[in-house]
This record gives sequence, structure tokens and C-alpha cells, in this order.
Amino acid sequence: MEVIIHALVLAFGLILPLGVQNVFIFNQGLSQRKFLHAMPAVITAGVSDTLLIGAAVGGMSLILIQWPMITTGLYGVGSLFLLYMAWGLWKSSATPDEAPIAMSAGRQIAYAASVSLLNPHALLDTVAVIGTSSLQYEGVARFYFAITTTAVSWVWFLGLAGAGRLVGSRDHTGRVRYVLGRVSALIMVGLALWMLLKLLQP
Repeated sequence: MEVIIHALVLAFGLILPLGVQNVFIFNQGLSQRKFLHAMPAVITAGVSDTLLIGAAVGGMSLILIQWPMITTGLYGVGSLFLLYMAWGLWKSSATPDEAPIAMSAGRQIAYAASVSLLNPHALLDTVAVIGTSSLQYEGVARFYFAITTTAVSWVWFLGLAGAGRLVGSRDHTGRVRYVLGRVSALIMVGLALWMLLKLLQP
């Protein structure tokens, strides 16, 4: 029971902050006409987190500890990646008077995979924090730890998409969609700048 509580607290602590992945999933629930239409984004994010957690618990965190230059490289490439995505999102944000164009299933999958697997902030949080925390457990206990943290991700993404659909069904003016699109872009810029600062620190 202790390992499950530890995993729940840790997983929610990592996934609750407003980040690129969370905002994207919420936006898909908000912009799609039906909840099920946002499932490609939800499933892709869930599968991505499952793979990252599996790799973290499997020992990838030890690689990052032994080779700090990998972390430095991830921050450098990731900051540029986020700035590029922020610029594209800012330009494509619909004005309040325009209906947003819902992403196709293919674009949802590609975008969700990119913000999940190519976002070094999320990647390092998952691999480093969850991976390092799992080292204190062995055998079945480590398996329960991995399953619990993975389950939190899936439940959270389903809830985010559902919340987005609820808001979207009541947003007849388009103002919420417009604001969230701009907020998403600003969050990406903020994360990119934070990663650049990490690179400059001795």
C-alpha cells in the first residue's frame, strides 16, 4: 500500500502543473465536436507516458546520471523545439470570431507524440524523477509503482479531454479557445526560456 500511495503522490505532483502536454490535451477536448474525437491525442499521450515510465523504471535514469551531457543536449534541442512550436501555435490561433479548425486524428497523434516525447522538460521529469524514485523498490513493488504512475497519466488525460469538451460545449463566442491558444504558446516560450537558463548555469 505504501508504494501505491508514493506512486500516486509523485505522479500527480509531476502531471498537475500546467504544461504543454496538458494544455494540448485540454484544447483537443475543447475544439473537437465530440469527446471521442479527442481520443487520438489522449491515447497517444497515454502510450507515450507509458513508454517513458517503463524506460525510467527500467533504468534509463541511470544513463542520465552517468552522462550529464545528454541532459544538456536535450535542454538545448528542446528549447529550440518549443520556440518553434510556440511560434506556429501563436500564428495559427483563431481570433475569437473565427471557429477553430479541429485537428485530424493523424495531426493529433503527431502533435501529442511530439509534445510528449520531444519535450525535454517532461521527459527529464519522467525519466529522472520517477526512475530515480523507483530504485528504492524491487520486484513486485517496483511493478506496482510503475503501473500506478502509468494509470495516473491515463486517468488524467481522459479527465483533461473531458473537461475541455465540457468547456467547449459552452464556449459559443470562441473567446476561451482564442485565449487558451495564446496561453499555450506563452507556456511553450516560458519553458523554452527556462531550459535556456538551465544551460547557462554553471
